[in-house]
Amino acid sequence: MTRLARAHALAILLPAALLAGAWGSQLIGGLYPCEMCHWQRWPHYAALALAVLALLPRGAGIRRALVLLAALAILVSGAIGIFHAGVEYGWWRGLTQCSAPIAGGGTAASVLDQIMNAPTVRCDEVQWALFGISLAGWNALFSIPGALAILALCLKRR
Repeated sequence: MTRLARAHALAILLPAALLAGAWGSQLIGGLYPCEMCHWQRWPHYAALALAVLALLPRGAGIRRALVLLAALAILVSGAIGIFHAGVEYGWWRGLTQCSAPIAGGGTAASVLDQIMNAPTVRCDEVQWALFGISLAGWNALFSIPGALAILALCLKRR
Protein backbone atom coordinates (compact mmCIF):
# COMPACT_ATOMS: atom_id res chain seq x y z
CA MET A 1 0.00 0.00 0.00
CA THR A 2 1.45 3.36 -1.02
CA ARG A 3 1.77 6.32 1.33
CA LEU A 4 -0.98 8.12 -0.57
CA ALA A 5 -3.27 5.09 -0.25
CA ARG A 6 -2.61 4.94 3.51
CA ALA A 7 -3.25 8.68 3.83
CA HIS A 8 -6.43 8.32 1.81
CA ALA A 9 -7.68 5.44 3.96
CA LEU A 10 -6.97 7.45 7.12
CA ALA A 11 -8.72 10.49 5.60
CA ILE A 12 -11.86 8.38 5.20
CA LEU A 13 -11.70 6.32 8.40
CA LEU A 14 -10.82 9.08 10.90
CA PRO A 15 -13.71 11.49 10.22
CA ALA A 16 -16.10 8.56 9.72
CA ALA A 17 -15.15 7.10 13.11
CA LEU A 18 -15.31 10.46 14.89
CA LEU A 19 -18.69 11.29 13.35
CA ALA A 20 -19.97 7.82 14.26
CA GLY A 21 -18.86 8.46 17.84
CA ALA A 22 -20.53 11.87 17.90
CA TRP A 23 -23.79 10.56 16.46
CA GLY A 24 -23.64 7.48 18.70
CA SER A 25 -23.21 9.61 21.81
CA GLN A 26 -26.19 11.68 20.69
CA LEU A 27 -28.59 8.98 19.50
CA ILE A 28 -27.61 6.14 21.84
CA GLY A 29 -26.01 7.96 24.76
CA GLY A 30 -28.53 10.81 24.93
CA LEU A 31 -25.89 13.56 24.84
CA TYR A 32 -27.32 16.52 22.93
CA PRO A 33 -24.71 18.54 21.02
CA CYS A 34 -24.25 22.21 21.73
CA GLU A 35 -23.53 24.75 19.02
CA MET A 36 -19.75 24.28 19.21
CA CYS A 37 -20.19 20.49 19.02
CA HIS A 38 -21.89 21.05 15.68
CA TRP A 39 -19.05 23.36 14.62
CA GLN A 40 -16.65 20.44 15.13
CA ARG A 41 -18.77 18.11 13.01
CA TRP A 42 -18.93 20.28 9.89
CA PRO A 43 -15.20 20.01 9.00
CA HIS A 44 -15.42 16.23 9.47
CA TYR A 45 -18.37 16.10 7.04
CA ALA A 46 -16.30 18.11 4.56
CA ALA A 47 -13.24 15.89 5.07
CA LEU A 48 -15.29 12.77 4.53
CA ALA A 49 -16.86 14.20 1.36
CA LEU A 50 -13.44 15.21 0.00
CA ALA A 51 -11.91 11.82 0.80
CA VAL A 52 -14.80 9.96 -0.80
CA LEU A 53 -14.59 12.24 -3.84
CA ALA A 54 -10.92 11.26 -4.12
CA LEU A 55 -12.08 7.65 -4.67
CA LEU A 56 -13.37 8.59 -8.12
CA PRO A 57 -10.99 7.84 -10.99
CA ARG A 58 -8.62 10.80 -11.22
CA GLY A 59 -4.95 11.48 -11.59
CA ALA A 60 -2.66 11.03 -8.60
CA GLY A 61 -2.18 14.80 -8.29
CA ILE A 62 -5.90 15.51 -7.94
CA ARG A 63 -6.31 12.57 -5.55
CA ARG A 64 -3.44 13.87 -3.41
CA ALA A 65 -4.90 17.40 -3.41
CA LEU A 66 -8.31 16.13 -2.26
CA VAL A 67 -6.72 14.05 0.51
CA LEU A 68 -4.65 17.07 1.59
CA LEU A 69 -7.80 19.21 1.74
CA ALA A 70 -9.48 16.48 3.81
CA ALA A 71 -6.52 16.54 6.20
CA LEU A 72 -6.82 20.32 6.55
CA ALA A 73 -10.54 20.00 7.30
CA ILE A 74 -9.78 17.40 10.00
CA LEU A 75 -7.17 19.75 11.43
CA VAL A 76 -9.75 22.56 11.55
CA SER A 77 -12.11 20.32 13.53
CA GLY A 78 -9.31 19.59 15.98
CA ALA A 79 -8.60 23.29 16.39
CA ILE A 80 -12.29 23.95 17.07
CA GLY A 81 -12.14 21.08 19.58
CA ILE A 82 -9.31 22.81 21.43
CA PHE A 83 -11.28 26.04 21.47
CA HIS A 84 -14.42 24.28 22.70
CA ALA A 85 -12.53 22.39 25.41
CA GLY A 86 -11.06 25.70 26.58
CA VAL A 87 -14.56 27.14 26.85
CA GLU A 88 -15.74 24.04 28.75
CA TYR A 89 -12.89 24.27 31.25
CA GLY A 90 -13.23 28.04 31.69
CA TRP A 91 -9.88 28.92 30.12
CA TRP A 92 -11.61 31.49 27.87
CA ARG A 93 -15.11 32.61 26.90
CA GLY A 94 -17.09 31.23 23.97
CA LEU A 95 -18.13 33.30 20.99
CA THR A 96 -21.91 32.74 21.07
CA GLN A 97 -24.80 31.73 23.24
CA CYS A 98 -25.57 28.06 22.78
CA SER A 99 -29.00 26.90 21.71
CA ALA A 100 -31.11 23.79 22.03
CA PRO A 101 -31.99 21.66 18.96
CA ILE A 102 -35.54 22.08 17.65
CA ALA A 103 -37.10 20.00 14.85
CA GLY A 104 -38.96 22.08 12.28
CA GLY A 105 -42.47 21.50 10.99
CA GLY A 106 -45.80 21.03 12.65
CA THR A 107 -48.21 23.54 14.07
CA ALA A 108 -47.17 26.65 15.93
CA ALA A 109 -48.30 25.02 19.17
CA SER A 110 -46.18 21.89 18.56
CA VAL A 111 -43.11 23.98 17.70
CA LEU A 112 -43.62 26.06 20.86
CA ASP A 113 -44.01 22.84 22.85
CA GLN A 114 -40.71 21.56 21.39
CA ILE A 115 -38.99 24.80 22.32
CA MET A 116 -40.32 24.77 25.85
CA ASN A 117 -39.40 21.10 26.41
CA ALA A 118 -36.08 21.02 24.57
CA PRO A 119 -33.00 20.23 26.65
CA THR A 120 -30.74 23.21 27.19
CA VAL A 121 -27.19 22.39 26.20
CA ARG A 122 -24.52 24.88 27.18
CA CYS A 123 -21.18 25.05 25.42
CA ASP A 124 -19.36 25.89 28.63
CA GLU A 125 -20.36 22.74 30.52
CA VAL A 126 -18.77 19.32 30.10
CA GLN A 127 -21.53 16.79 29.44
CA TRP A 128 -19.27 13.73 29.49
CA ALA A 129 -15.59 13.16 30.17
CA LEU A 130 -13.16 10.25 30.23
CA PHE A 131 -9.97 10.67 32.29
CA GLY A 132 -10.96 14.31 32.76
CA ILE A 133 -11.03 14.97 29.00
CA SER A 134 -14.30 16.13 27.42
CA LEU A 135 -15.60 14.97 24.05
CA ALA A 136 -14.28 18.19 22.51
CA GLY A 137 -10.86 17.41 23.95
CA TRP A 138 -10.98 13.85 22.61
CA ASN A 139 -11.91 15.21 19.19
CA ALA A 140 -8.82 17.40 19.27
CA LEU A 141 -6.62 14.54 20.52
CA PHE A 142 -7.68 12.32 17.62
CA SER A 143 -8.14 14.92 14.88
CA ILE A 144 -4.90 16.86 15.14
CA PRO A 145 -2.46 13.92 15.19
CA GLY A 146 -4.56 12.14 12.56
CA ALA A 147 -4.51 15.17 10.27
CA LEU A 148 -0.75 15.58 10.78
CA ALA A 149 -0.23 11.88 9.93
CA ILE A 150 -2.24 12.30 6.71
CA LEU A 151 -0.25 15.41 5.81
CA ALA A 152 3.05 13.64 6.53
CA LEU A 153 2.07 10.65 4.41
CA CYS A 154 1.02 12.88 1.52
CA LEU A 155 3.93 15.29 1.63
CA LYS A 156 6.81 12.95 2.50
CA ARG A 157 9.34 12.65 -0.29
CA ARG A 158 10.69 9.24 -1.28
